[in-house]
Amino acid sequence: MTSTLQPATATEAVKRPGRWLALSVLVLAVLLVAVDATVLGLATPYISEDLEPTGTQLLWIGDVYSFVIAGLLVSMGSLGDRIGRKRILLLGATAFGAISILNAYATTPELLILARALLGVAGATLMPATLALIRNIFHDPRERSLAVGIWGAAASAGTAIGPIVGGFLLEHFWWGSVFLINLPVMAVLVVVGIRFLPESRNPNPGPWDMAGVALSLVGMIGVVYAVKETAAHGITWEPVAAGVLGAAALYAFVRRQLTLPAPLLDMRLFRNHGFSGAVLADLLTILGLSGLVFFLSQYLQLVQGRGPLEAGLAELPAAVGAVAAGLVAGTVARRYSVRAVVSGGLAAIGVALASLTLLDQSTGYPLLGAALLVVGVGAGFSFTVTADVILSSVPKDQAGSASAVSETAYELGAALGIAVLGSIVTGVYRDFASPAGTPEGAHESLGGAVEAASGMPANSAQDLLSSAREAFVDGLTIAAGAGAAVLLATAVAAWFMLKGQRLDGRP
Repeated sequence: MTSTLQPATATEAVKRPGRWLALSVLVLAVLLVAVDATVLGLATPYISEDLEPTGTQLLWIGDVYSFVIAGLLVSMGSLGDRIGRKRILLLGATAFGAISILNAYATTPELLILARALLGVAGATLMPATLALIRNIFHDPRERSLAVGIWGAAASAGTAIGPIVGGFLLEHFWWGSVFLINLPVMAVLVVVGIRFLPESRNPNPGPWDMAGVALSLVGMIGVVYAVKETAAHGITWEPVAAGVLGAAALYAFVRRQLTLPAPLLDMRLFRNHGFSGAVLADLLTILGLSGLVFFLSQYLQLVQGRGPLEAGLAELPAAVGAVAAGLVAGTVARRYSVRAVVSGGLAAIGVALASLTLLDQSTGYPLLGAALLVVGVGAGFSFTVTADVILSSVPKDQAGSASAVSETAYELGAALGIAVLGSIVTGVYRDFASPAGTPEGAHESLGGAVEAASGMPANSAQDLLSSAREAFVDGLTIAAGAGAAVLLATAVAAWFMLKGQRLDGRP
């Protein structure tokens, strides 16, 4: 029997004509997802003002997309292996654009949460398909490293383009316009993708395991919901029950996959230390970063008084650093070692986050800009190399499932990061001392405090804003410290788990 962890064979190393043009289409899909993820943070203050969500609803708006996408990524990656990665990518992109319209015109917090959840269903089809197609288009390991670097750089560029374009739109239109920017990108992706993307699928896929799909969805959502609710409100019977149900479903999912001849996810992949180490590094890195990033735009706008476009530009160094590092990450990893690049990148992020514990309301931009640049460089190195390790560890027929594991780690880390670190910020914030007559909504979110202050006497409004902003920054610095600890610990773990790992799939 052929090993599921075999490296690419010599017969695979044929270079497909038009492969770089095909990559450009995949880059558009990555931009579609990255731009959508980053504009939400900038729009949050406007959503708070218009829809008046509670603090819990605001967190749900931020993380329900990740909850749903984390529960469906493995299933959708496996479906792409079966019905064709090109087909599922184009279907997903079309749905993503259409559902963006529903997000843009949501009139209540509940409707926006539902729209974000539906967007997660569509988004689950995109990222695994793009990485799986790269694995099947680029058979030469060095070309694949460069392609993955460009893929990662496109995601980073999306994080830069999103806030800038979103900031411009927010200064001239209503908050829903930030979702409509998905439509032209989706249209170009579908039209060009039909023409230039090659189709690929597993030639012997077996049936799609619907019971496994249900188990993975229930399991992921149950566990993440339990963590989120416990972090926000303490231990109660609801999150405990959801966590137990989720854990039981995931256990049943793993047991079921081990018995199926054609599983949704080949659990033997995790026997490879490089594969497991790369997945774990991705999950913990995003966990340490995402909660902080979610609140950074609010800090720039509601604490420091920057406009949305200026706030978007202020976050640009992170994307610039990530793009630059991502393009050379494969070369550097071959020059030195995989574990040196990944661990070094994670340690750099940890040190940068530690520096953000020094933030206060009047912190100058040089400290923040320098920290964001270092975060971007570290992320560009680590994420690009871990994605390459994951793709190199599997045969091309399983590329969709393996890519889905990588993206599941990313999305699960994002959901947990927003839940845990976001709840730290919210928990510290809620306890601030407020002047008499302050509406209850002021303690739900900083956006709520700004809205409440607009209807109060000048002296009381100033006292409220000063106290609320101080509490918000206190929460933000504590979350930054927690994120730094997570990143530094992950750097140490990656150093040992990725020992001897190379980018050609062999340990």
